[in-house]
Amino acid sequence: MTSVRNRQLLLSGNKGLFFIILLLVIAACSPKVRPVAVKPKEPEKPVVSQPAKEKKAAEPKVSTISLLLPFGLDHLQPGSSYTTVSLKEADIALDYYKGFKMALDSLTGQGYNYKLLVFDTKADKSQAHSLATNPAIRTSDLIIGPVFPDDLKVFVSSYPGARQPIVSPLSASSPATIKSPQLITAVPPLEYHAFSAAHYINEKVRPKKIFILKSGFSEENDYIIPFKKAIDSLSKKRIQVISLTVIHGQLNSLIPQLSATEQNVFVVPATNQHFLTVTLLALDTLNQNYPVTLFGHPNWVKYSFLKTDLLQRLKTHITSADQVDFKAPNTITFVRHYRMAYNTEPTQYAIKGFDEGLYLGQLLATDGLKDITQINFSGLYNSFHFQKIVGLGWVNTHVDVLQYANFELKKVE
Repeated sequence: MTSVRNRQLLLSGNKGLFFIILLLVIAACSPKVRPVAVKPKEPEKPVVSQPAKEKKAAEPKVSTISLLLPFGLDHLQPGSSYTTVSLKEADIALDYYKGFKMALDSLTGQGYNYKLLVFDTKADKSQAHSLATNPAIRTSDLIIGPVFPDDLKVFVSSYPGARQPIVSPLSASSPATIKSPQLITAVPPLEYHAFSAAHYINEKVRPKKIFILKSGFSEENDYIIPFKKAIDSLSKKRIQVISLTVIHGQLNSLIPQLSATEQNVFVVPATNQHFLTVTLLALDTLNQNYPVTLFGHPNWVKYSFLKTDLLQRLKTHITSADQVDFKAPNTITFVRHYRMAYNTEPTQYAIKGFDEGLYLGQLLATDGLKDITQINFSGLYNSFHFQKIVGLGWVNTHVDVLQYANFELKKVE
């Protein structure tokens, strides 16, 4: 949308996609045969040339994509201004758009054709409801957004009969909170991180016991419940899971159950800074006599208060759905082109937009979205491996397991 409410923002379009040349062929008349005053010869049958039927040129396939992002353009109106939060949301929207647009431009260069419609969700539920009734969006082939879970819920509930896929591009919220059979969840939800950690522990570490250290916050159950379920299933309950709510870093009650020779596996799903600071120091002390292998929450990679040397001593593993190698040739090429196009460095949202645009754009143009579970993709930042969940659409389940080594995170699975 432009800065005017409820109007489409004209940010993209392909040129010269629909020129059709009609050729008219006029059939020549057959020559007339005249009799003469001599004995007539057997008249020859005139040969009539039939004009070749000109085949109508096939019209190029044009895939229409609706992009619903929180630009918040109403904040540009006189008397209004961006807040810190709304400006951050607008930055996310703009960066994602630029990366997504670069992907479509790349695919267009390969002969694919797209019509990109961009709408401003304003990070507002009423706007999300309004967009769900927009005819241009309803007739598009693919809908991407809204970005934020609450806006996406409103949009989906206001558009219950959607036939085209609706992509949740940046949120890791469980599709169970959206409940749409047409939903494509591009970012793996937390439960798939828990499953990947459980799979790695069962296959590679093979401990007899796993100790889950809890802070007491209920949101940790979003990780703990699927983790325990996965461990029980994968190990056929041969691995014992022991949970402990830790207070002030007190771990002495666990010492009788620890091994002094084998790795003691600890899972810490907490994200609270104070709890982590105290508990990890306690684990470091424990590690002097009882070998520790630690598995943490995927958000740990964002926390500057967690010291790399401590995490490395604890043999810390972290699951991750996105990691970019800036030394890779493809990444170097992308960054160079992005700088040339926009005179700035690409953010994680720009790279995510590029990966999703390249993957979804090609699938859409080649009808691959009909069988998305059969087509995997490794991008600059994200990889995609989708599974179909009955009633909840398609979910990206690709999660890597990383470990601290040489003071950086390296992929181990």
